Amino acid sequence: EVRNKFEIQLSSIDDGGDSLKRLEQAENEARHTYTSTAKTLSDKRRAAAGKLDKAVSAELEPLRLGKATFVTRIETLDENAWGENGCDAVAFEVATNPGSTPGPINRISSGGEMARFMLALKVVLAKADPVPTLIFDEVDANIGGAVAAAVGERLGLLAERFQVMVITHSPQVAARGSHHWR
Repeated sequence: EVRNKFEIQLSSIDDGGDSLKRLEQAENEARHTYTSTAKTLSDKRRAAAGKLDKAVSAELEPLRLGKATFVTRIETLDENAWGENGCDAVAFEVATNPGSTPGPINRISSGGEMARFMLALKVVLAKADPVPTLIFDEVDANIGGAVAAAVGERLGLLAERFQVMVITHSPQVAARGSHHWR
């Protein structure tokens, strides 16, 4: 048993150069496959981002955010940050005032604006990948009056194609529901 162990170790020392070459070749092949696949994914993301931006922007007017801008930012990461999701970082940015520079959605938008941006995103994504039920938890946060009515109207239209469940305190939103639980 000891002799066999030493033979295996001696063989690996003698073949060390060949093993190293095989490992380098395998690494190069894996790197090429990864970079090729990551580039394809990145190209598809960039194409989809433009379509998403247009579709979300079309949803903003009915939600009383017609002057707002929605942008999907795709940034190529440093190689040490690459992972199973590719070589890009993707972020949603908005500008809520005309002429202002878009920034991170979670920093730029107020609570009411954030709820409406999320509604617009869900509407667009539901069209692309239909799901049987959409759930909105306080999509009417920090809004009222005509804006709440616009959100209720948009949810009502969405409910014509999907089952929509909404947790709300707004009468304008609740009035669009066909069933209510208390």
